[in-house]
Amino acid sequence: MVGLGRQGDCDAAVTPAQIKAFAASRGTRAKTDRIDAELIARFMAFRPDAGRGLPHKKIRFLRALVSKRGQLVETRKRLLAQIKAHGKLGSADMFEAMDGELTDLLDRQIAGLEVQIEQVIAIEESLANTADILRSVPGIGPVASTMLIAEMPELGQITGEQAAALTGLAPIAHDSGAMRGKRAIGGGRRLLRHVMFQAALVASHHNPVLKTFADRLRAAGKPHKVVITAVARKLVTIVNALCKSRQKWTLQTS
Repeated sequence: MVGLGRQGDCDAAVTPAQIKAFAASRGTRAKTDRIDAELIARFMAFRPDAGRGLPHKKIRFLRALVSKRGQLVETRKRLLAQIKAHGKLGSADMFEAMDGELTDLLDRQIAGLEVQIEQVIAIEESLANTADILRSVPGIGPVASTMLIAEMPELGQITGEQAAALTGLAPIAHDSGAMRGKRAIGGGRRLLRHVMFQAALVASHHNPVLKTFADRLRAAGKPHKVVITAVARKLVTIVNALCKSRQKWTLQTS
């Protein structure tokens, strides 16, 4: 970790995860002391504010709540898959009571965390305003808006290209190996990228601007994954621009 002093309530430091995400966004795979030093230098040139304004305590608390909710949702998903498998095997009755109790417990815990998350956002004016801006965009719901607030505190303070890179949605050129000459996404903040894919699925059908964009790509014969990735990338740049201008969504947004 590269320390850069302290400022206010923010922990001032560049984390290894930030450097790793930046390296992935540039397509850098090799790792030596010299390459690491160059990456850190390039990262600081790319993000001169890094380490001077890392997440406020309330953002870190929100991130912890969001992370725990994600873990419980994943646990519930696996449990429901197991219940379905038991049903196919004819053994569902053996575990019906136990599985029912576990499902109810997970539902209550997830609901409790969602209430806490909403409370943290509601009592902090800046967070509440940002949430209102994000949720004004068709395709961005409570989960996506909360994840953006918690996992990308830089939102609105960086360029659209930087926002796409931090979410791992910026295409990376490959200059060697089997992928030579091709471009693919990678790196960035994986959990946030996953949520943005879900938001893009909704936006590609219900957001008038992004639906037109997605339909144009489909008409051009682009595969589904390419379409959703492009929509997710455009969605990130849109919400970043809105947060920068502190304006809510309008049909003129592009």
